[in-house]
Amino acid sequence: MNTWSGTWVAERLGVELAGDERLRGMLGLALRRNPKRAHLLVSNVLGKHVPQAPSVVHGHGVGLGRRVRELLGDAAAAQAVVLGYAETATGLGHSVADGLGAAPYLHSTRRPVAGVATAGGFEESHSHATSHLLLPEDASLLAGDGPLVLVDDEFSTGNTVLNTVRDLHARYPRERYVVVALVDMRSAADAGRLEEFAREIGARIDLVTVASGTVRLPDGVLEKGQELVARFETAAAPSGPFAQFPAPLQAVRGTARQAPTGPQPPSDRITRVDLRWPARLPDGGRHGFTPAHRTALENALPAMADRIATALPDNAQRVLVLGFEELMYAPLRLATELERTTTAEVRYSTTTRSPVLAVDDPGYAIRTRLVFPAHDDPADGPGERYAYNVAGAGFDAVVAVVDSVADTPALHAPDGLLARLAEHTPHVLLAVVPSYVPAAPAGAQDAPERPDTMLPEPLRGPAFSSYAPEEVGWLLQDLSDVTLEAPTEEREEAIQSGGAHYAESLPVEYQPSEQYQQLFHNALDASAARLAHAVGVVTEIVLAERSPRPVLVSLARAGTPVGILMRRWAQHRHGLDLPHYAVSIVRGRGIDANALRRLAAHHDPRDVVFVDGWTGKGAITRELAQAVEEFEKDHGVFGFDPEIAVLADPGSCVRTYGTREDYLIPSACLNSTVSGLISRTVLRADLVGPDDYHGAKYYRELADSDLSVAFLDAVSARFDEVTEAACAEAKDLLAADRTPTWEGWAAVERISEEYGIHDVNLVKPGVGETTRVLLRRVPWKVLARAGAGSDLDHVRLLAEQRGVPVEEVPDLPYTCVGLIHPRYTRGATGADGTAVTL
Repeated sequence: MNTWSGTWVAERLGVELAGDERLRGMLGLALRRNPKRAHLLVSNVLGKHVPQAPSVVHGHGVGLGRRVRELLGDAAAAQAVVLGYAETATGLGHSVADGLGAAPYLHSTRRPVAGVATAGGFEESHSHATSHLLLPEDASLLAGDGPLVLVDDEFSTGNTVLNTVRDLHARYPRERYVVVALVDMRSAADAGRLEEFAREIGARIDLVTVASGTVRLPDGVLEKGQELVARFETAAAPSGPFAQFPAPLQAVRGTARQAPTGPQPPSDRITRVDLRWPARLPDGGRHGFTPAHRTALENALPAMADRIATALPDNAQRVLVLGFEELMYAPLRLATELERTTTAEVRYSTTTRSPVLAVDDPGYAIRTRLVFPAHDDPADGPGERYAYNVAGAGFDAVVAVVDSVADTPALHAPDGLLARLAEHTPHVLLAVVPSYVPAAPAGAQDAPERPDTMLPEPLRGPAFSSYAPEEVGWLLQDLSDVTLEAPTEEREEAIQSGGAHYAESLPVEYQPSEQYQQLFHNALDASAARLAHAVGVVTEIVLAERSPRPVLVSLARAGTPVGILMRRWAQHRHGLDLPHYAVSIVRGRGIDANALRRLAAHHDPRDVVFVDGWTGKGAITRELAQAVEEFEKDHGVFGFDPEIAVLADPGSCVRTYGTREDYLIPSACLNSTVSGLISRTVLRADLVGPDDYHGAKYYRELADSDLSVAFLDAVSARFDEVTEAACAEAKDLLAADRTPTWEGWAAVERISEEYGIHDVNLVKPGVGETTRVLLRRVPWKVLARAGAGSDLDHVRLLAEQRGVPVEEVPDLPYTCVGLIHPRYTRGATGADGTAVTL
């Protein structure tokens, strides 16, 4: 008798699977690190985590589609559209569309595609990576009034479906929806919500599943599951200088190694197969897949499968076709054709973003796990990816099928997917499917969907921010009513694991103690004149060299107080009333293109001067240069100069600066309470549409702690006494060689290697950036230049509060450097200054 693959978890946690007798054949159980749900239902028929016969995987979807057709009737089925969920159900949804008949298919995606407008978005709250985008090539695909069929692998709470229907029904109302899943696992409390929601929106919602049941969870199961995961992680942790950092979730017996330990597999064990994929045939449903596309694929499948079969070794008896994250359907259909036409035992599964504990036990659903870096340059940054139950499964060959976006050096690297597979099978084949890019609509560049002059007016105080309305206009959208804050520890784990981008959430606003606030006031008193001098220098350089009437555009939010001070200097010294805006720029995502469009519609781009507070290693400097270049290509608007004007340039990254000294700018000590009560900017697909500005929050509730205007007034009050010296220094600098040396970047790379971090993004140089690390991230340690004085008083206090060591370093090129925890673990310190408990 076969052991149920949920036995191991059930026995240790008391989890029960109750319902249809088919459930245990369809589902196993595993554990994962997740703050909301420790257990994971692992499907045996989906083809994601568990290799399965492709005919079984495709057959379950086709069977569900036929049942939907019977439910709707032929007439309604002919008008239906099928929508699948990324990443797990993309192939299942496509298979349901096959069974339904002539229905077009679309699946959600977590991969933004340049030039493709977003038709909607929604959240999957229990997932490790929540934001879904809808990117149909044909905008009318979702606009019809026929039934919408929504397909997911499991129906657990109903939240994802309700979020989707709520979003789409507001845009494209219709009378009927059909929800399709392999299993319905809703609790009794959730079971009635779908019917209530249908009455609320005035539509019919049906549910079609293969099996149904519930998961019974005893009290305290989440904590017990987390403790069990932590115990097995610790047992598998590596030794060496970072032994205190547990390894990522991995198998108990060695399949999830983080780096090759022996000779690399010879290149002749990796064979590339040219599929000769039909031109303009989409690789899947990311942008829509029509009945005509389905016919073209069916016609091409036999020849493509034959090319794979010809490349397989003659003695291959057991073959795995391995898909890639959202690319599930094309590999599945290749596998079904291979299964039909060869004598080999063919299995199918796909790689995934989801981290799950692996335990080599017959009663556990995830026996082994391969770990490798993401290889498709994901929009939310680098991270680990996984292939489950591949190692040790006895495959004579593995056919890896990826799209062309993912055919990168990272795929072929010594620690990449292909090398990982070659460690566990004698033959690896690589088949690349061209990534489908929708054709730009005729005249799209000549006729933008929304005229630039119709973009929203800037937000201004007092409705948005505590600054006076003439001081700054915010080219942002107000997200004050949206809950975006997450604990520092959770954000850091999500960012470093690749599960989320830092701009998708906000840190909890730091509330300074009385002692810390006194440090701010002391620092402001001591440095106000020095700051005023730097403001004068940089403003005089801008007026002389960049434009006699510049349009100041601050990079929100650290640049905003500096932009206001520069505006005040120009008014005080020259009687100029300069326009001043604040815009969002996000590392890895670029500058807000809609903000640039609005600026170009109302001002000469050649007059725009971007302003920031300080430079660290120069990452934002590079980001802005690249973003402006891409904006010019995409929008045909030229003239923006990406050179940033900063108050302080300790990294030697720009030509326009007030000083290159690394000293305390007191505005770096605080967050929103010195920046007009505005949060850091937010860029999340479900909140920021194609014609929206990036978002931010106005923390009105912190008004009693607001020091924004007090900071500006203290510095402005010193303008008169520094005017002569500032103008003289500006004149000297204008005649000097100010070519950036990028010394800061070189120093950061050196520190990254010397401290074993190997990631420059975790090294934050300078007083301002170090302060941000201590306020917003999970810090590891602070490096301080030997003999640094009062500029570091607030840094030392924050480090003491958070239990972070401060290490004095001779000849440090910066006054201090903050190091983010290089591997987020139980050893990381939390916002309360104690060790993080996961």
